[in-house]
Amino acid sequence: MTFSIDGKTAIITGSANGVGLAIGRRFLAEGANVVFADIDEARLEKELGKPGEDDRFRTFACDLRKRLSIANLLSMSIDAFERVDILVNASRQMVVSDPLDPETDGVSEALEQNLMTALRLIQAIAKRMIKQAEEDGDDEAPAGSIVNLSSVAAVRTMPELLGFSVASAALDQMTRSMAVALAPHRIRVNAVSFGSVMSASLKAALKAHEDYRGDIISHTPLGRIAGPGEVSDAVQYLASDASNFVTGQVITVDGGRTLLDPVAAPAH
Repeated sequence: MTFSIDGKTAIITGSANGVGLAIGRRFLAEGANVVFADIDEARLEKELGKPGEDDRFRTFACDLRKRLSIANLLSMSIDAFERVDILVNASRQMVVSDPLDPETDGVSEALEQNLMTALRLIQAIAKRMIKQAEEDGDDEAPAGSIVNLSSVAAVRTMPELLGFSVASAALDQMTRSMAVALAPHRIRVNAVSFGSVMSASLKAALKAHEDYRGDIISHTPLGRIAGPGEVSDAVQYLASDASNFVTGQVITVDGGRTLLDPVAAPAH
């Protein structure tokens, strides 16, 4: 088997910055066609520019919490590249909140952004992958790969991140459930759970609380904060044919952080 994704078409959400952007750039470098989707249109243009007709990427600015946006994203991707082989759900939102305040605990918002958006995208794009497989006529070839980006917050108790933690845990379980549901259609669903990685949210948190850096490093056995590109390796593996017999798995990329007892450092 090969780690190659050359010639495949991937939709990557949350890809205007941080980990999502790093994954999109990696996929482009590896020969894939990439649709970068994010709510931040200005940032997409700043990072990627405007694609030409012959470019192997497209940008799509939208609010994926809206069902019409999902339909439009899929339609644009098909118009540009004729098929979708890979979906990477990298759109995440982390908000610190008061777990004892029912008005501001952040749970509903986090579930909508981090869980339901990913689920609706999977439901829509899996239908397209199934149709493609039927048209291809090969009953044994892989039909598609879906990778969700999760967080070690799913297994670490941090009350101020109640919404984010609950949504991350729900995303992990949704990954397993959809893996079983889509296995008969030869579509694999996995997740990469990460922590101690310089994501966009961690970068923002460090600007406000520079002391977090020392806490994170001291509680990460490998002793550093990883760059956003280091998540891309795991995502490419799960997107490629090298992982053809891997589904329903949550791969952790955290420098060993979840091996230690939970501490009061941000679980990015």
